Amino acid sequence: MTRRLTPRALLALAAGLVIAAAVAGVTLTRGSSQPPKETLPLRLVKEIALPGDNSRFDYSSLDPGRGLLFIAHLGASQVIEVDTHADKVVRTISDLPGVHGVLVVPALHRVYATASDANQVAAIDESTGKVLHRSPTGDTPDGLAYDPLHNTVWTTNESDGSETVVDANSGAVRGTVTLGGEAGNVAYDPTTRQMLVDVQTRNELAVIDPVTLHITRRVALPGCDHDHGLILAPADRLAFVACDGNARLLTLDLTTWHVTDTEQVGQDPDVLAYDPADRHLYVAAESGWVTTADHRDRHLTVTGRAHLADGAHVVAVDPTTHRSYYPVPHGSGGHPALLIYQPSP
Repeated sequence: MTRRLTPRALLALAAGLVIAAAVAGVTLTRGSSQPPKETLPLRLVKEIALPGDNSRFDYSSLDPGRGLLFIAHLGASQVIEVDTHADKVVRTISDLPGVHGVLVVPALHRVYATASDANQVAAIDESTGKVLHRSPTGDTPDGLAYDPLHNTVWTTNESDGSETVVDANSGAVRGTVTLGGEAGNVAYDPTTRQMLVDVQTRNELAVIDPVTLHITRRVALPGCDHDHGLILAPADRLAFVACDGNARLLTLDLTTWHVTDTEQVGQDPDVLAYDPADRHLYVAAESGWVTTADHRDRHLTVTGRAHLADGAHVVAVDPTTHRSYYPVPHGSGGHPALLIYQPSP
């Protein structure tokens, strides 16, 4: 039987629809505008053709000593290895379903990659590209960090809201840390010897004891919507946090646990890279915008902010040459490419 609505019910329904539309409008437009453009202090020095199709790339990781850059080609389920000294592709490493995170650990001569579609983290021989072992993780493993003191690899299981802790040598799972919210990126702090993790649906940073695997502190991030990107400047006791919900970059003092700076960056900031020698920070966004900033006297100053290339949401930096690397689905010839930039005076 069809029930007729009373006039009061019709008015209530109409009001509800108006409110819902307004909320939807806010949601859709949040962070939709780009910040004022400032010329990037970068010059293109090289473009290297990459193998595969024009599907999405994700994280990359550089071994500066050997000049080997490892790039997660998520859409192709491969890791691409590039020799940055010779400017050529060395090999592709396949059978990594939905590869997201990639992390090279030079001391171990190993590369770790999260296969998000298989809920695994794979250990790869850096010299041969051979997959040595695979370890189970939680749902949708993404970012990675290495704890050299306990010889463990940490994976952020984004939708699972947890961290999987894996023995770096054997691949045995040592434990799981439940975060209480969706997981963003993870980093190791060599000064306090603790792990820092973005809990992006709580807009906070969790500090974890790697021995007990307990959260020892939760740090609120005022002014941040959905903290996803994270990188540390350990010597300066600072953390940089990218908030992809409202296109903000936060500077967090790791001594006081207070946010000291907030800057606007390109829409949907994703991957961060930091050059400790130059104290130069790079923020790459899903929108293809890149923001550069200099860190001086514990204060961050934006030096450039502009569209670099479509799909340029991944960045790695070489602390010896100061070059920055951006894998993109479409290079100048329409094929996948690695864009290499040098800081300009």
